[in-house]
Amino acid sequence: MIDKPVSNHLTQDDVAKLMADPSAEVRAETTAKIAKQFEGEVLSPAERQIAEDIFRKLVKDVEVRVREALAAHLKNSPDLPHDVAVALARDVDSVSLPMLKFSEVLTDEDLVEIVRDQGETKQVAIAQRTRVSSRVADALIDTGNEKAVARLVANEGAKLTEQALGRVMEEYQESEAVSDSLVRRPSMPAAISAQLVEALSERLQDFLMQKHDVAPDVASNLILQTREKAIMSLVDYGSTDVELENLVEQLARKDRLTASLLLRALCMGDMGFFERALARLANLPLHNARILIHDHGGLGLESVYLKADLPKRLYPAFQAGIELSDENDYDGGHNDRSRFIERMLERVLTRFEDPQSRMTQEDIDYLMGKLEQVAA
Repeated sequence: MIDKPVSNHLTQDDVAKLMADPSAEVRAETTAKIAKQFEGEVLSPAERQIAEDIFRKLVKDVEVRVREALAAHLKNSPDLPHDVAVALARDVDSVSLPMLKFSEVLTDEDLVEIVRDQGETKQVAIAQRTRVSSRVADALIDTGNEKAVARLVANEGAKLTEQALGRVMEEYQESEAVSDSLVRRPSMPAAISAQLVEALSERLQDFLMQKHDVAPDVASNLILQTREKAIMSLVDYGSTDVELENLVEQLARKDRLTASLLLRALCMGDMGFFERALARLANLPLHNARILIHDHGGLGLESVYLKADLPKRLYPAFQAGIELSDENDYDGGHNDRSRFIERMLERVLTRFEDPQSRMTQEDIDYLMGKLEQVAA
């Protein structure tokens, strides 16, 4: 006997079978067949109407396996009626999660409501969607659900504003899972990355002192150098003017615009950050500060430097760095920072040999020590 081929087309027989047979297995099988055809083939208007009417009945089916089959096969359908999508998304987890992760029929309004009044598992699923709007992201951050926020931050498709990321840093600062996701996020505003560096640096300093019996001043100096390297690496990846302004302002509020950080920026050739930082410390408009910094007579730079209240001992290094930078000596090549620092030191030593120089050997030793830290 030859088996009769199974048809994938929706027929009235399917509808009758679905409605007449009380077996959950039959209903789940027929549900999958209808859902596959609805998603994958062109239906006539009449067939589509039949399918939609069936879906509206199936979302109320008492058997979870029937509703699971419906959600599993319709999660990617762009033509699914909105009311059916919402009903499935609000169902038990085994039914709702595929819809919450994948359905594009669900609106931001739907998702925000579900985030606010449904369980934590649903929140995690929404955080993993291919695209998460800033509105939905904000709602997820509001939940206090650490796992959902960690997944959200790790999701490259989540639109996280600088303000939202700042909230995550502040409200989830004790969460290792969230911190780990922040570290791994491929692109973040420099100011937020600097906040993360700050938080991780403090943890590392505590760890060094408590677990390895490192003296507080040694640990502090080590962490300072590590933190400043990390901050400048953030700037080095390229930041917009607005991001640089935000970063400088944030560092200034935390008293992190140190002389060593500015010297590191200068030695790395990041004049944009250096100029903004010095202008902020001197309380001058950026345009005015730039003119004074690059004054060929040298008096302008000295006036800004003194107004910024930076260590006088380090001024010769800054002066040499500006001169070299204006001479286009920083070419960005291999080991260029080391070569740049060597030329800075050579120029400083040349001034030290000048009988009219007020520099002492102690000043030179101090400068050499700072430049060695920056070069490391």
